[in-house]
Amino acid sequence: MQTRTDSTRTSPVQAAREPAEPPRPNAAEPATGFQLGIDSFVETSFDPRKRAAMSEADRVRDLLEEIELADQVGLDVFGIGEHHRREYVSSAPAVILAAAAARTRRIRLTSAVTVLSSDDPVRVFQDFATLDLISQGRAEMIVGRGSFIESFPLFGYELENYETLFTEKLELLLRIRDQAEVRWSGTHRASLSGQGVYPRPLQRPLPIRIGVGGTPASVIRAGTLGLPLVIAIIGGEPHRFRPLADLYREAGRRAGHPPERLSVGIHSHGYVAETSERAAEELFPSYFDAFSVIGRERGWGPTTRAQFDAARSPLGALLVGDPETVAEKMLREHQVLGGLSRITLLLNGGAIPHRQVMRAIELLGTRVAPLVKAAWTATPPGEAREDLSDAMTQRKGTGNREPGKSNP
Repeated sequence: MQTRTDSTRTSPVQAAREPAEPPRPNAAEPATGFQLGIDSFVETSFDPRKRAAMSEADRVRDLLEEIELADQVGLDVFGIGEHHRREYVSSAPAVILAAAAARTRRIRLTSAVTVLSSDDPVRVFQDFATLDLISQGRAEMIVGRGSFIESFPLFGYELENYETLFTEKLELLLRIRDQAEVRWSGTHRASLSGQGVYPRPLQRPLPIRIGVGGTPASVIRAGTLGLPLVIAIIGGEPHRFRPLADLYREAGRRAGHPPERLSVGIHSHGYVAETSERAAEELFPSYFDAFSVIGRERGWGPTTRAQFDAARSPLGALLVGDPETVAEKMLREHQVLGGLSRITLLLNGGAIPHRQVMRAIELLGTRVAPLVKAAWTATPPGEAREDLSDAMTQRKGTGNREPGKSNP
């Protein structure tokens, strides 16, 4: 398809700045402004024997129970990450989230992420606008280029267009968000000549975040557009992502966006149990299975228990431990990254027994969230200080740890 020019075409920055529809406040925002939640790829298992023992129908049933419990214990957001491979039952996040919307009342429902490069922005917007109506204003989406590439050949796209596909489709998605009737032309999709895109969401604008892995150009794009940023911290040390967060904020400032519009969130693997030792023992088998398979595909070295334990140490990327350990680590990341507005744990049930996942969700909502939010309230984004652990200590007292148990 040839590139077209159109006098009505605007830049992504203009599309983000100039909404054509009247604004309507977002629903279900937490009072503190900080959000704590869960992401899932709806994993069955990377172990073929375990995967054969669980039907996809059973996994989806369990997932809906997990989302319902997350809502009941007061978590703020639940995300479903789009994937197109046998280990995950998550190729249609909006469909799963619509089912969850009918069973929940307050929790926000999002993709984590939508692989926009290999999807149609018109259809993506329609799906999430419909979800917003079903949920009465609790829908949002996180869009990204995707760290897995299965969807590109599946839907007929070339990986050589990895960057231009996302740039062009994000431009169109933002135009659709701001205008019901759209005039647009590009390279990778048929032009629009004033057609209407319906339905329109309850929230105006429908919340859209940009999910990134670690590419400077991606965080600059998010900042320039004034869109909230979500950084996936899967490995390494979280403090090393501070330059990306600062680059995002500086790009937003240079583009003229107010600081309150430039929010940073993180997505990390996590798990909570009554003790840190128990959390590690319950999570490691599924962690080993997943990273061994993905590692072989990507040419990484073998996954070891020593690597896992290092990653769950105070400076590592994993949010794994007892409630106090996980809360302390979240607050440390809030500090070293210059202030966070959202943290989500990738908590994949299926590979972990459902009963254990439900208990982890309960602990996250009833034990971790109160500690983190109390300390965050005193130090919101832009004001992160080095005394966050003191604020949390005052909140929790000394009675929450089990006798004889210590954190690793």
